[in-house]
Amino acid sequence: MLVSFTKMHGLGNDFVVIDERESSFRLSPTQLARIADRRFGVGCDQILVIAAPSKPETIGRYEIFNADGSAAEHCGNGVRCVALYLKDAGAVIDDRLKLEINGAVYQLIFESDKQIRVDMGAPKFAPKNIPLNVDDEQSCYDISVDGIKIPFGCVSIGNPHAVTIVDDVSTAEVARIGAALQTHDAFPAKVNVGFMQIINSNRIKLRVFERGVGETLACGTGACAAVAVGRVWGHLDSATQVQLPGGSLFIEWSGRQSDVIWMLGPAERVFEGTIEL
Repeated sequence: MLVSFTKMHGLGNDFVVIDERESSFRLSPTQLARIADRRFGVGCDQILVIAAPSKPETIGRYEIFNADGSAAEHCGNGVRCVALYLKDAGAVIDDRLKLEINGAVYQLIFESDKQIRVDMGAPKFAPKNIPLNVDDEQSCYDISVDGIKIPFGCVSIGNPHAVTIVDDVSTAEVARIGAALQTHDAFPAKVNVGFMQIINSNRIKLRVFERGVGETLACGTGACAAVAVGRVWGHLDSATQVQLPGGSLFIEWSGRQSDVIWMLGPAERVFEGTIEL
């Protein structure tokens, strides 16, 4: 089977985009993992599969698959790439569109300088929404890793995130601590782990260890999660620049849990191709 694809990225968080609006390839987890393999496939952090819309107010829906072939609920950098792909394909009439992801509808706005603004929905802190195996919601939890307690905040941005503060992201033990938290029994669906260094009240540095992928150059939902936790902890203003290894995102959140969190960032098309599966 020959599959056409488009390679895209958002701040180095790279994707293989497959358009299934007219026909479906019905790819298996093994085939998806083959596509994502950086030696034997195309290579990417995640695969984005676009399908025809199921909700009348949207122009399309899409599914997200991690590099290991497992499904993911949301992807902030990926949703911008899907929007750009659909705009280039002539599906976007003006500079606004709505996309369906995992049953939820998200609004996107094309702005100047290739920047795309995304309504990422309202952050959810209730343990059942993350999910997190604790009895009561708290602003801060902790888990012991090799006898050392790691304090973290927890939030869902359509997918689960744990965020911890570090003195310096360049020396943070992202892989070791990230893997330990990600697979801990407290997280029945596993979790993305963010390591946040606070520069000042409107600028942070962030590294993210993602489920099914490992550390990536950027994570849009992770940036939103870090700002949400930082706001709840009283460290950040409503508008924050998030510096990731691949570049910067701008996140806005009023701090009220009923309000949506907004993300602003770029998307880039890299190349077109086909792969035999």
